[in-house]
Amino acid sequence: MAIKITDECINCGACEPECPNNAIYEGGVEWAISDGTTVKGAYTLLDGTEVDVDKRNEPVSADTYYIVPNKCTECQGFHEEPQCAAVCPVDCCVPDEDYKETVDELLGKKEKLHI
Repeated sequence: MAIKITDECINCGACEPECPNNAIYEGGVEWAISDGTTVKGAYTLLDGTEVDVDKRNEPVSADTYYIVPNKCTECQGFHEEPQCAAVCPVDCCVPDEDYKETVDELLGKKEKLHI
């Protein structure tokens, strides 16, 4: 499953540079699938919606850092554990129960993001 950042986030920013998928954004910042990935053209989101990878999307959170579930692979294929959780000083990077995915699904997502 994807990782999420809880309300306990202190906005230290330690997590953002650790993400190999560029799935972590500062609060209030718009996101795009193409940020930090090699995807071109159209991309199908987890809910089945097809979007242009360069389309800027509304921030998931206005006040704290957030993780885009459509880009989070829990660092599968890159590291042994989610790096955001490993570096978070307040342990606010936790599994997101709304986005349950198998390791194979996460690895598939990684392959789609990094062609």
